[in-house]
Amino acid sequence: MAHPLFFLVVCLVLAPAAAAHDLQSNEEGYISLLLSNKGVDFAKDVLINKAVSTIIPLQLPDIEKSVKIPLIGKVHMILSNITIYSVNISSSYVETGNPGLVLVASGATASLSMKWAYSYSTWLIVISDSGDASVQVKGMEVGLTVAFKEQGGTLELSLLDCGCHVQDITIKLNGGASWLYQGIVDAFQGSIGSAVENAISKKIKEEIVKLDSLLQSLPKQIPIDHVAALNATFVDSPALSNSFIELEINGLFTATDDFAVPRNYDKGKKSSLFNNCPAKMIGISLHEDVFNTAGLVYLNAGCMHWIVDNSLNHSFLNTAAWKYVYPQLYLQYPNHDMSLNISATSSPAVKIAKNGINVTIYLDVTVNVLDDSKVIPVACISLEIYASCSPQILWNKIAGTLKLKSFTMSLKWSEIGNVHMDLLQPVIFALLETVFIPYVNLHLMRGFPLPLIHGFSLQNAEMHYTESKIMTCSNLLYA
Repeated sequence: MAHPLFFLVVCLVLAPAAAAHDLQSNEEGYISLLLSNKGVDFAKDVLINKAVSTIIPLQLPDIEKSVKIPLIGKVHMILSNITIYSVNISSSYVETGNPGLVLVASGATASLSMKWAYSYSTWLIVISDSGDASVQVKGMEVGLTVAFKEQGGTLELSLLDCGCHVQDITIKLNGGASWLYQGIVDAFQGSIGSAVENAISKKIKEEIVKLDSLLQSLPKQIPIDHVAALNATFVDSPALSNSFIELEINGLFTATDDFAVPRNYDKGKKSSLFNNCPAKMIGISLHEDVFNTAGLVYLNAGCMHWIVDNSLNHSFLNTAAWKYVYPQLYLQYPNHDMSLNISATSSPAVKIAKNGINVTIYLDVTVNVLDDSKVIPVACISLEIYASCSPQILWNKIAGTLKLKSFTMSLKWSEIGNVHMDLLQPVIFALLETVFIPYVNLHLMRGFPLPLIHGFSLQNAEMHYTESKIMTCSNLLYA
C-alpha cells in the first residue's frame, strides 16, 4: 500500500545518497511536480489495486459466543480462521484541499472464509460439531483523510481520519444442522461486520505509520554519477487544491563530495506554465538554474576538459592544414601532428525563453604541436559558442541535443607569429561541428533522471517553454 500512496503524495522515488544540507526557511524549489485531476485519478486507481493486494489475505480475530437456541438450550459457538481473501471495489474518488487528501472507496464487496464449531451439553452427553463457511460482505465503504507537512526537507504524513462501514453480510454454512445456520446468523452477523470494519481500519493505520516512516527515511539526493547529484529535499508542504496536487523540491545540482553550490539564484515570478497540462496526468517543471548548477558542478569537478588528437584522424590535426592560417607554425613545424586542448573557462549559461532553450559555452582551445615525445603549446584561441538545445524525454530521463548557431573567437596568445583569424574560422567550424558538438551530445543524450517513483513511466510527453522554465506534460504508465 505504501508505494502507490507514496506516488500520490510525492511522485518521487529517490536512490540512496548522502544527506543534503539543512534547508533555509526561505528556500524555493527549482523543480515542481503537479498531478492534475486526471493524474490523481490514475494514481488513485493504482493505489486501490495495490492496497487490496497488500492487505489480502487479512486475518480477523476469532469470535466466541454462547447463545440460547430454542429446544436446544445454551450453545457455545466459535468462529475461527476468519480470513478476508478477496475485495472488489466498484467506485472510488479522491478529494484534495483542506484539511488534506481524502480517499473514499464505496460499493465494495469482500469474500471471507472461516471455520465454525459449537458444543452444548445435555444431561447425558456433550454434543459438538464443526465445519467451514463462506461469508459475503456487501455495501462496504472505506475512507481515510491524510495531511502532509514539510519538515526539514522531508514530508511528514499524519492520518486525520479513517473508517470502514459494512452494510450487509451473507453467511453460507457447509454442513451442520438447520438450526445452526439461524443461530450463527443471529449471533455473529453483527460481530463479523464489526470485525471486518476494525481489521481494515487497523490495517490502514498500520500502513500509514509505515508510509510516514518511509517518507522520513527518504534520501535527500538523487545520484547522477560519481560527480553530481540532484538535491531532492522538499522545500514546502504539498499544495492541495480541488484540481491538482503540487510539490516542490530544491532540484539544484550538487557535487557528491558536498561541494557548496551558490544559492543566489533568482527564480523570478511563479509562472502559469501548469495551465498547459490540463489534458495530461503530470507536469514536471524545471527552472533553468537546474541546468546551470549542473554545469557549475561539472566545471568545478574538472570534467569540462577534452583533448582532441590525431586518433580521430581529422585532417586539421596536422600543421599542413594550418599552412595559410598560421604560417609561422608550418614553417617551424612542417607536417607535424597536432593536438587540441579544449577547456571550459566558465560554466555554460542556459537561458530558457518562450521560443526554446539557448546555451552559451565559453572555451579556450590550446593548439599543441607534437614534436617527437614533446607536446608544445603554440597558441590559445578563446571561443564563445552559441547553440540551441532540443530537449526530449527518454524513458524517465530528460535528455537533449545541441545545435550550433554561431560562434565568435579571438586570439588569446601565440608563441610563434600571428594567426589569420578569418582563415581559421572554417577550421574551428569543422572542429565544433565534427568533434565538439557530437561529443557534448553524446553525454547529453544520456540524460538525467526525473523525480518519478519506480514502476511509473512517462508517455506521450510534450514540452512547453516560458521565461526561465521548461515543463514536460505527460501521461503515466504503471507496470
